[in-house]
Amino acid sequence: MARCETCGNEYDKLIEVVMEGKSHLFDSFECALHKLAPPCAHCGCRIIGHGAEANGRFYCCAHCARHAGFASATDRLE
Repeated sequence: MARCETCGNEYDKLIEVVMEGKSHLFDSFECALHKLAPPCAHCGCRIIGHGAEANGRFYCCAHCARHAGFASATDRLE
């Protein structure tokens, strides 16, 4: 039996995620998100939605991007 690469749990029905050509094995989506989702450059939470990008850095939301100095960041277009 294979092991989840985040928590080490042995499981016979692992989820395989291929990211940038590399295969990863997890026992849950929670473990996959914990390992693969990028952290917000301001608050550190994992970005699991669209997030915001400014100057090559990723933020979980426009609020965090604004706190990091990007005053024009918005969550949606109007």
